[in-house]
Amino acid sequence: MGYGGGAFLLAVGLVLALAVNKQVQGVDLNTVGWILAAVGALVIVLSAITWNRGRAGRTVATTTHADGTQTVQERRTSEY
Repeated sequence: MGYGGGAFLLAVGLVLALAVNKQVQGVDLNTVGWILAAVGALVIVLSAITWNRGRAGRTVATTTHADGTQTVQERRTSEY
């Protein structure tokens, strides 16, 4: 779902929780809004964790040679 889906759920949830005053029989829109907002925030946090998970374990070294060429070496420091 990613950041976009999480932001969408968060926005829709906050609108339902804070801005909608209509009543629907059998449904509490305020509670539904807070649930959607919480799920949206959770999706954003989990997306950030999983997005950055693979980046934390890499080391990149760039060597510039006398002739101006560069060599890039990538090494994983730990596996998840």
